Amino acid sequence: MVSAAHPLATDAGIRMLEMGGNAADAAVAAGFAIAVVEPTMNSIGGRNQILVRTPDGEFHGIDGTTQAPWDYDHETAPRASFGYAVIGIPGATAGLLKLHEEHGSLPLARVMAPAIEYAENGFRLLAGDAARQAAGAEQALQFPGTAAVYYKGDGSPYRAGETLIQPEYAETLRKIMVGGRDVFYRGEIAQAMAADFRANGAVIDLDDLEQYVAEDSRIVRGTYRGYDIIGTDVPAAGVLAIQALQVMETFDPASMSEAEWFAITGQALRLAQRELAVLGPDTAAVRATSKEYAQTVAADIAAPGQQPRQPWTPLPELEERGDLYGGHTTHLSTADANGMFVSLTQTLGPNMGSKVVTPGLGFLYASTLGGYLGTMTEPGMRARSNICPFIVAKDGEVLLVLGGAGGGMIPPAVVHAITRVIDFGMELPHALAEPRVAGGFGGGLNAETSPGIGWTGDELEQMEALGLDISPQPRTGAFGRIHGIQFDPETRTFIGAADPDWEGTARGPMVIGR
Repeated sequence: MVSAAHPLATDAGIRMLEMGGNAADAAVAAGFAIAVVEPTMNSIGGRNQILVRTPDGEFHGIDGTTQAPWDYDHETAPRASFGYAVIGIPGATAGLLKLHEEHGSLPLARVMAPAIEYAENGFRLLAGDAARQAAGAEQALQFPGTAAVYYKGDGSPYRAGETLIQPEYAETLRKIMVGGRDVFYRGEIAQAMAADFRANGAVIDLDDLEQYVAEDSRIVRGTYRGYDIIGTDVPAAGVLAIQALQVMETFDPASMSEAEWFAITGQALRLAQRELAVLGPDTAAVRATSKEYAQTVAADIAAPGQQPRQPWTPLPELEERGDLYGGHTTHLSTADANGMFVSLTQTLGPNMGSKVVTPGLGFLYASTLGGYLGTMTEPGMRARSNICPFIVAKDGEVLLVLGGAGGGMIPPAVVHAITRVIDFGMELPHALAEPRVAGGFGGGLNAETSPGIGWTGDELEQMEALGLDISPQPRTGAFGRIHGIQFDPETRTFIGAADPDWEGTARGPMVIGR
């Protein structure tokens, strides 16, 4: 099964499964493909976090996060929201290649073929990406490389349904297919990037590119009502989701209304969110994922028939600046019949990232430096974010593999999907069609009220009866988008789910290759 935020990315992954490839092959193919067909959301010049469960039951994480150079001085570095000053060392390419090298089974040429085809032959723009390219035009057109790739000769954006052809991107991908990691971080592509950075005031040089390594992520674990919950540690947000769920576990949803339960959920997420701002060493993650600490945190929650131990007060925010309910980032999930599962989140940061394309290379760079992520970036630091690839298992069987897109709304979307499946007995596609809540500025909660799936007025009143400030949010897609897979170990059935608030798809192969 493959679930991805763009139908062509799903198709790329499925092709690998039909050729006899495994879930890692499918994820790498979909990862390179979606970097072509959903370019405003992610890129090979961006960052990724990957969580893998191998057929032997082991969990592995890959950290392909963008990084500040080791000689970076955040005191003197320019503050910017886009442009060359915000570019960090790209990590997504290294992350995808590490996934293929360590877990893939098909040749890289076969795995990258769909992405190269999409770039070289073109594809029809979906409405969402066409709108985002139009929205980014004012900034993106300031850079000749970007203007040449993503806009017409007169500077106008491509419209939905029109064909976007990216021959330079195709050539870059073909070089990676042949030269692997070295060509991107040491060879011809690296030299082109470094020359462009040097000419335009970016802080990265060739040495920075050569030193970059996609690292092994630390795996973080917890339990929720007897289920194992597994994510990746900082710079990802697995700890946030684990702590929120373990706080929620101290309450019984059967004893309250649905609205009251999700008021508990929103508060748990908000309280857990402050952990992400202080996490660093392993010992902090151990504390944050402990059951004892979750019980301490739970005492601060306003619940039906209970008085919180402390007044409800505003907590520090860890939102990507300027885009609280942003549409950025993409996520895909894959699974194969042998028991391998992959959860892969990939991003540029805000819409179109830095807005910069190096002339001749064809891909966008992420926004990492300059204060975008809300914290000062130390030398060598990898950009922290709300990225949250996640897996739920029980008795050695994976039951859910999922992750999300949407900035600060990613962990809430993941947690909501899990509680809907475990606590409400829903299949994942139905769980994704239910309304969500999340922490808001000033100490209250934001509640999804978009047409068709949002909370009703009566349900909002039930939340407010707990003494919470509830802010209705009617915009569609404001609460994250999940692309995941549910597995039923009794029937050996995979259930793919694509968030109804986006344009993605989920499906399985028509035939398994040998």
